[in-house]
Amino acid sequence: MRAPNEIDFWRGFALLTIFINHVPGLYFERFTFRNVSLSDSAELFVLLAGWAMRKLIDGPARALSGSALVLRLEGRAMTVYVAQTVITEIAIALLAAASLLLDAPFLIDWHNASAVFNDPVRAHIGLVLLTHQLGYFNILPLYVVLVVGAPIIVLTHRNAARALLPFSFALYAGALAFGVNFRTWPVEGTWFFNPLAWQLIYVLGFLLGGKDGVGGFARQWRKTLRLLAIPIVLLGALVAVSGYSPDPIDLPSPKLLFMFDKTYLSPARLIHSLALAALFGGSFAAIARWTPRLSHFFSLLGRNSLNVFCAASILSLSAQILRFATGGGITTDALIVMVGFSSMGLVAWLSEWRERLPAAPGRGPPSPSGAPSP
Repeated sequence: MRAPNEIDFWRGFALLTIFINHVPGLYFERFTFRNVSLSDSAELFVLLAGWAMRKLIDGPARALSGSALVLRLEGRAMTVYVAQTVITEIAIALLAAASLLLDAPFLIDWHNASAVFNDPVRAHIGLVLLTHQLGYFNILPLYVVLVVGAPIIVLTHRNAARALLPFSFALYAGALAFGVNFRTWPVEGTWFFNPLAWQLIYVLGFLLGGKDGVGGFARQWRKTLRLLAIPIVLLGALVAVSGYSPDPIDLPSPKLLFMFDKTYLSPARLIHSLALAALFGGSFAAIARWTPRLSHFFSLLGRNSLNVFCAASILSLSAQILRFATGGGITTDALIVMVGFSSMGLVAWLSEWRERLPAAPGRGPPSPSGAPSP
């Protein structure tokens, strides 16, 4: 059994909370941290993705040449792209089957799926191009773009490290100032997760994962940063609990700088997510000591994050359909959580089944924890 680590633990935590939050109305949704936070598990997941990529290039991929590293990262992007395509088609089939079995034609309109049935030719082109995305199935397209662009991040860091953060911040600021985002098609609109804005937290995760530069600074001043994070986290919790949201009409331009916008990862959300990371970062050792089984379970999920995320996406949609069919209720919701968590754990366990087999001649050791899933 692999030893748990902090990245995998928090990634597992993010996966579980994403599953719960992707079932609207679920009773247990009120206990996830987004109810007391300006940010949620999406920010945590992307920050950790950048962090894991840094561990990859500083570890197993450190000796790779530039071209070999690009091929490895683009291969990972293709894997994520295929995963997105597969789970989206499964989601479409689930909605279609539910609409027939439950005699509820309107289910094919859920989550932006209607174009697939009403305009299938153009919609399927859009699905392949990632310009058409279903609701709750739109974070992997962001991840595809981030991993496709990962070689730029890595090579910039290797050859002009000081330029990486300013360039990333300039791209983020430009997206907010001018409202620039990727367009969707054939349904007119924009991406729910704007890659031009979200790349900043991915880059910050990458930099924080290193022992020098931003990461070295954060480690050196960890106690101070933790103290500074406390009032930010508390203020964010107060705002979230109160339900306050600034009225765009009353805000100066550029308005996105002052809103709590998730699509553009507005500064309030970004700062609050970083404050949460500063406050709880480093707490894994105590958690693992007091709850070893929990730390192993969360880390198991985090080590196999792509497989688990795909399963969780299908499970959450299935849970939405089940709640519609049964009317929900605390008993149904408890069943959803128990089956969902157990199924995610099973998927993670099966993802590592080869490592539990007796060593075979010619079969090398398993890859380092977290390395395959930046």
